[in-house]
Amino acid sequence: MSRSGGDAARLCSSWSPDRPAFVGDPAMHVGDDGDVDAISNDALVSRCDAMVVRVLAWCQRHDCKVAAAESLTGGLLADAFVRIPGASTVFLGSAVTYDVAAKASILHVDADLLRREGAVYPEVARQMARSAAALYAQPDYGDRIIGLATTGVAGPGPDGPKPAGLVYIGVSLPALESSSAARSTWVGELRCSGSRARIRRVTVLRVLQNLSQFTANSQE
Repeated sequence: MSRSGGDAARLCSSWSPDRPAFVGDPAMHVGDDGDVDAISNDALVSRCDAMVVRVLAWCQRHDCKVAAAESLTGGLLADAFVRIPGASTVFLGSAVTYDVAAKASILHVDADLLRREGAVYPEVARQMARSAAALYAQPDYGDRIIGLATTGVAGPGPDGPKPAGLVYIGVSLPALESSSAARSTWVGELRCSGSRARIRRVTVLRVLQNLSQFTANSQE
């Protein structure tokens, strides 16, 4: 990810000081391009596996579920979960809404917003993350579903004025503590580099890194 203009991971919604910054923030070394550029795709997958194992364990302890809404990753985020044995106790599914109209009809992302800004936009990622949690809701789960979202330009070329590698990821967390009244949703901007396949893989890694940080920093 590039640090151009200090925008490696721009926070696009309100931020609570007791939460970690998004991985990819210029203030955080773990989000630098250098931590992924030199490793193989197999190593990326291994990192993802390790993080999913931790997230699944945390969700099982807290009786939480995970659901996703994917665009550029096209099911890779879902695969990161289901490749781990026992994921079915936590992971509910992923809505792969690659088409812009599908984002509106299936996820209920604001159609006017999509027409005005396109699919690669921070508010689109925010709405996708919240909608993922809502889409897979069941009475037995209550409001204990974590919603994840990915939308961006995988390349190889730009999408109009938006360059290849521009990605927005969303994480929507339920209010687990009784003092918390509402769900919290965060969006991060990524500037990824490399091939189309590499951008998609790194996007999955960044989603999992941030989800892992959010869960690790929540109250046990």
